[in-house]
Amino acid sequence: MAFDATEIAETFDVVVVGGGPAGATAALDLADAGKNVMLLDKAGRIKPCGGAIPPRLIRDFNIPESQIVARAHSARMVSPSNHHVDMPINGGSVGMVDREHFDEFLRARAAAAGADRRNGTFIRIERDENDCAIVCFRPKGEPKDAPLKRVRARTVIGADGAKSQVALQTVKNADKKKCVFAYHEIIETPVDGFDGSRCDIYYQGKLSPDFYAWVFPHGQTTSVGVGSAHKGFSLRGAIAELRVDTGLAGAKTIRTEGAPIPLKPLKKWDNGKDVILAGDAAGCVAPASGEGIYYGMLGGRTAAEAVCELLETRDAKALARAHKRYLKEHGKVFLILGIMQHFWYRNDKRRERFVNICRDKDVQRLTWEAYMNKRLVKADHMAHARIFFKDLAHLFGIVSPQR
Repeated sequence: MAFDATEIAETFDVVVVGGGPAGATAALDLADAGKNVMLLDKAGRIKPCGGAIPPRLIRDFNIPESQIVARAHSARMVSPSNHHVDMPINGGSVGMVDREHFDEFLRARAAAAGADRRNGTFIRIERDENDCAIVCFRPKGEPKDAPLKRVRARTVIGADGAKSQVALQTVKNADKKKCVFAYHEIIETPVDGFDGSRCDIYYQGKLSPDFYAWVFPHGQTTSVGVGSAHKGFSLRGAIAELRVDTGLAGAKTIRTEGAPIPLKPLKKWDNGKDVILAGDAAGCVAPASGEGIYYGMLGGRTAAEAVCELLETRDAKALARAHKRYLKEHGKVFLILGIMQHFWYRNDKRRERFVNICRDKDVQRLTWEAYMNKRLVKADHMAHARIFFKDLAHLFGIVSPQR
């Protein structure tokens, strides 16, 4: 599309599209590195999310206590037959955040560090006569027939969600991303009879035929949510049923949100020149658990590091190296969780056995160690061996679920 390049008054080292945890983290790191960065965010969007953040995220990304609305000291796994297994976090806790406030904190922190924050909708990337990226967007409040705003960008980070327009326009096969759709309702936390220090996870086919449902405490509010990739499955109906089953039907609903969530990283995150993806746009959400905040923020940081290297060396291969570096550290976790989801979430019989496996103390200890520190536990070979054979026994029905 033709345009007058002389009318483009602003040029940035980096334009970050999307102001969720990935984009806001990238903008912060780039601003701290002295780069001229613009953070473009479509204001008002809140992603459905349980809001759990592990201690490593809190440490690595300097999250203040003021952002922690609750702390979970245990998780309860609920089977299709309504039997449950409690998994205490011995000597630790998981921080809980409300994405409405947490994401805004991250954006404001990036702006305070020097990022030029803009509210608007990304439309497309054009190219000038020197093949430099021109980011076109519609500022918030502008009518659709108004002229688009254009800024020149030496590099672009696409952190605009699972259905990323940056990805679809610039990265090959980005449209092949597989997603589940998540929906949750934020409700007022009941005053009586509610454990605000425990996350409940429901592995029941009636609530999700291929994923799970949850009740996660957020202090004065609570997230009641579910995910599924099955078209036609009623997520709202599942949540209505879950709220009845858990005695939460009468709690006041404050807001509702729904969005697709990817469960497998894309094989390619960059265009080989000046665009790289991060967060949900790159598919960086853990299978089985659906955890995305830590992996999104790490993806934003990784993208920022790659962009800094590209700006300083003009070596576009820095973008591809970021993808390899990220998956070298976390790809094995994604693989294992993907296999686990494929086998254990297939039907209620397997879900029942999966919850029963969670009674095992080795499983609980290694699960929490891996989750809290975001790495596989390698030292305890005997524990891993015991879990492996127990998994096989449960999978093939050699043992019966305990009651």
